[in-house]
Amino acid sequence: MKKLGPGLLLIAFCLWLIPQVAWGASAMVKYGNKGVKVEEVQAMLYHLHLYNDLVDGEYGSKTLAAVKKFQLQCRRPSNGMVDAQLYKLMSKKSGLDFAKYRKVWVMETTGYTAHDPGCSGITSTGLPLRRGIIAADTAIIPMGTQVYIMGYGRASVQDTGSAIRGNIIDLAFNSRGEALRWGRRMARVYIL
Repeated sequence: MKKLGPGLLLIAFCLWLIPQVAWGASAMVKYGNKGVKVEEVQAMLYHLHLYNDLVDGEYGSKTLAAVKKFQLQCRRPSNGMVDAQLYKLMSKKSGLDFAKYRKVWVMETTGYTAHDPGCSGITSTGLPLRRGIIAADTAIIPMGTQVYIMGYGRASVQDTGSAIRGNIIDLAFNSRGEALRWGRRMARVYIL
């Protein structure tokens, strides 16, 4: 029997490796995964009104059900796995393109309302305080900057505050209950 040379062995290994790599790359996000990509998928599904739970970066049963609904709507196999093609379609339909954001920060966030003590209900730019407005340190995020906050949604910096310094932002809510449910948490902030 003739032995294979080192070059032929390398070629045989590469031919064996190609389907392994291609198969592994096909599922970008699937059940049981955790992380930023799962957060992004949950946010897109939320904006498509298919997911109504916490955007927490954990691919559980509710995320799986929402992905399958999206796949059915798009006439794709309903396997619950998000590959690059499905992710791109989800991005297009939801209007959320996480690849186009200029910066991403993880910031401490708190909720506030127009009814909080010491709050007049009018922002420092003269707008009535409502959901979609945030208070930030304008040395960090300039006034008028558009952002997307994971778990909160799109917002604009239209307010400041004496306690808002550095890596902290305040998210406006329409009711005290919403603000209390949000509480104080770390959130990923995408700068447009």
